[in-house]
Amino acid sequence: MAPKEMNLSEFDYVVVGGGAAGAVVARRLVDSGASVLLLEAGKSDRHPYVRVPAGFFRVLKSGHSSWGYKIEPQAGLGGRSFDYPRGKVLGGSGAINGLVQSWGLPYDYDRWARDGCEGWSFEDVRPFFMRSESYASGDPTKRGRDGPIVVSDYADLHPVARDFLRAAAETGLPVLADYNSDYRAGVSQAQQTRNGRFRETTATAYLRPVMGRSNLAIKTSALVCSIDLDASRCARGVTYRVDGVEQTATARREVIVCGGTVNTPHLLNLSGIGHGEQLQSAGIAVRHHLPGVGHGMQDHYTSKLVRRLRGMTTLNEQGRGLRLMAEVCNYMVRGKGILTASPSFVTGYLKSSPELDIPDLQISFIPASFELGGKFVLESKPGMSMGVWQMRPESRGHIRTISPRPEVAPIISPGYLQSAVDQKCVVAGLRWARRLLFAKAFAAYGAEEVMPGAEMTTDEQLLDYARRAGGTTYHPVGSCRMGTDDLAVVDRELRVRGVRGLRIADASVMPYVTSGNTHAPTVMIAEKAADLILRKLPA
Repeated sequence: MAPKEMNLSEFDYVVVGGGAAGAVVARRLVDSGASVLLLEAGKSDRHPYVRVPAGFFRVLKSGHSSWGYKIEPQAGLGGRSFDYPRGKVLGGSGAINGLVQSWGLPYDYDRWARDGCEGWSFEDVRPFFMRSESYASGDPTKRGRDGPIVVSDYADLHPVARDFLRAAAETGLPVLADYNSDYRAGVSQAQQTRNGRFRETTATAYLRPVMGRSNLAIKTSALVCSIDLDASRCARGVTYRVDGVEQTATARREVIVCGGTVNTPHLLNLSGIGHGEQLQSAGIAVRHHLPGVGHGMQDHYTSKLVRRLRGMTTLNEQGRGLRLMAEVCNYMVRGKGILTASPSFVTGYLKSSPELDIPDLQISFIPASFELGGKFVLESKPGMSMGVWQMRPESRGHIRTISPRPEVAPIISPGYLQSAVDQKCVVAGLRWARRLLFAKAFAAYGAEEVMPGAEMTTDEQLLDYARRAGGTTYHPVGSCRMGTDDLAVVDRELRVRGVRGLRIADASVMPYVTSGNTHAPTVMIAEKAADLILRKLPA
């Protein structure tokens, strides 16, 4: 039973971060009858840029609901840097992402289990994927039907996207009905975390139905400054700020950190948990030497091919002037049209080489093209774009805290394209994109290649283009990874090694990045984390 009154400074659990994972963990613990404090540095997710699916483009362009991070200049990109949006809002990065529901491949989780993370094989985690979602079009033996997150097929698949599916079939790629249960190389229309006309997030699906519960307290605009440890290295609570006023909260059972791949290691470091020498150089007292904190980060790095079209309307024209007004009406009246769109109309898995046993490339197709600069400004002329990235990059990066002040952003260095394998894959992906976007299905709309340009033909030229013009897919993981080696930060039950009463439940614990978009795996991790916590409670 939920308590009738709750001490506003003492709770059974304190959950740090109300994002993709934190909202899930909080909901499951609240359902158990425990008292929970959920702390989120951002604000409500009710802004129209967040709720309307196509608002994604405005969110990333404006920086609304984001931390406003930038990455360090990257050696693998010729010293280039760019913006690195991470969600600062209820729902977290799942409130500003591209809405794609992707489980990844069974290989990913079986690899986790083989490398020491027992209990995390695909058969182990499949029930948590199914528990989290409701996908009416899926096979009920393989996909969830009654979970909180509604997953939908495109409300209005664009004609150019249908042409792309035909182009894929022409090149010998199967068109899959469900890429989350059919793991072959092939393409499919993307599945969206969308409930009717609105974006679905863990805030809308998990949190909103229980916001009135007496055993749940949610504090937004709450910047957590540190995890409070006692002399025996046990987490007793957190210190946080709201409107500049410092407050504390005590956790009777556990503190669960769900800050994400950037903010979780940053918070551990601020609390004195991390690589001792690096903490000291940042002016932070060492409470627990844990050298893996912030190390081993991975992210998917994408490069795209853009082709101009003639005789076909794309989002470029539909997204401006009177046509945009018509689309707004279509959305308001019918819940269809380009405002239900996200950056991936079609997704799929491909092989960089036919000799491979499983796909190693992911694609994203959109009937639109954008001006250079990474701010999602549509071009005025009709165009289409295909992005491609290696799903299992070998390159590694890091998150490093440089100041004891929590408001000072950490160094973010994803380490893109350091590996020769990663370089080879990005070139193979661009060649795939050229093959698909110039297939016979598009012959009627013939026009030139805009980027990288038909003159770019050699591997060296394509790799140089990828370095100059590529960017993040917003899939960072692994900065507090799970494992059994000396650099593992959490064990297979997500407990921080060497600290009692402290767990991590977010994408930072992934031993390897999954083969696909990372929102659904992050939700799965949170579901499993809640299960691990509750199974440990006395009957």
